[in-house]
Amino acid sequence: MGEKVEASGFALSDRRRYREKHRRCLQGLRRMLDEQRFDRPRDLMGLEIELNLADAEGMPRMMNLEVLERIASRDFQTELGQFNLEVNVLPHRMSGRVLDQLAEELRTGLAYADRKAGEVDARIVMIGILPTLTGDDLVSANLTAVDRYTLLNDQIMTGRGEEVVLDIEGVEHLRYASASIAPEAACTSVQLHLQVTPGRFADVWNAAQVVSAVQVAVGANSPFLFGRELWRESRPPLFLQATDTRSPELVAQGVRPRTWFGERWITSAYELFEENARYFPPLLPVCDDEDPLEVLDAGGIPSLGEMNLLNGTVYRWNRPVYGVADGVPHLRVENRVLPAGPTVTDVLANTALYYGLVRSLADESRPVWNRMPFSAAAENFDTACRHGIDARLWWPRGRGGSLSAVPVDRLVLEELLPLAAEGLDTWGVEPGDRDRCLSVIEERCRHRVNGASWQADTYHRALESGLDREKALAATVRRYCELARTGEPVHGWPVGV
Repeated sequence: MGEKVEASGFALSDRRRYREKHRRCLQGLRRMLDEQRFDRPRDLMGLEIELNLADAEGMPRMMNLEVLERIASRDFQTELGQFNLEVNVLPHRMSGRVLDQLAEELRTGLAYADRKAGEVDARIVMIGILPTLTGDDLVSANLTAVDRYTLLNDQIMTGRGEEVVLDIEGVEHLRYASASIAPEAACTSVQLHLQVTPGRFADVWNAAQVVSAVQVAVGANSPFLFGRELWRESRPPLFLQATDTRSPELVAQGVRPRTWFGERWITSAYELFEENARYFPPLLPVCDDEDPLEVLDAGGIPSLGEMNLLNGTVYRWNRPVYGVADGVPHLRVENRVLPAGPTVTDVLANTALYYGLVRSLADESRPVWNRMPFSAAAENFDTACRHGIDARLWWPRGRGGSLSAVPVDRLVLEELLPLAAEGLDTWGVEPGDRDRCLSVIEERCRHRVNGASWQADTYHRALESGLDREKALAATVRRYCELARTGEPVHGWPVGV
């Protein structure tokens, strides 16, 4: 439904009508849950990666529509900025040689896309935030010319009633005002999907929330924005602030942001969809002609378009997804915390860690979220974004299960890697693939190197060689691209330009 949004204004009555339709969508969802209409377990996973376009000097290229025309594949789509693309991998069963299959498909698809981009002097860069982006690049004129992006920008900016202000204090301090949501386009991520039954949804979502901090800490790859060194993973604060419809007064009142970690553990998927309607006004109050309750009465399956459209404009780091495939409804958990890159090998290592940990933690008889307050998980996520591989996370330890602040590298090596391996075994993943992927995570933790630390160290080495800030960032991007093309994981990359 969101794909069909046309850039036009809304009447005063549109939001009232939309709320009524959304209420009927929730009633339809509740009925389907009560009547057990959902797909049975098929262990399906999916993967999406957002990408950047840059030239040979490492500077952004605003030409995604031209590149997409040359690629000519439905696997590749537009994203918010003209320097962005997205690649989608078809769902796979989480078993056997799935990790090896994904790696082969991604390498083949990305190599083909890179060759096609090269025909117009561009290259594909898989990185959380392209360090060479500037404020001049992230303006409304450089948003992709697609109606839904234009309308989304207009509605967020109208809701705010004033400029977006980015204020991120990390290694350095960035303060920047924007007249559009274009800075959001700097964030390029990996999204991991897992189809689950309604009965398993809460356990999987809670497990994904717990795991998010670990994912970010070991996989951070976004230390720069607008030439400033900020957090090791600067995407979350950037995304939160760039999509924030709240004025400073509403922030002070405690109104929830549209990009958020959440505030509690859940017991059902319905809670998250209902929470969306309770807390967040619709940005795009577009209604279709379907009456979900009439469709159910007739024995059909509704699309729940209004519910999905609102859900798509609430940017949870672990988002619930309702979908219909071959006439059968299903639920997915969409994990959105990881940055893109640096290599396919690194992406698949992050993927294996996530699916393995989520499976093990969701299967535990005494799950970790019963031993950890939600506030500790939220604090862990913030800490991991700030400090990356150097983070210390709260984790229940010992017989009593009391929370202790544990270095994330030690936590992963001593406790979480074995759990991830057990989880992948439970999925039925081939042991050789399991070990190959998890060994990358192990080496990152042993060397305490990830994409963010490599970028920062290489940038500082370039500064020490006499380059100014702008040239050092460009040199870092060029070297990043050279090493990424080798396919070797980032923990083995030599530092320096």
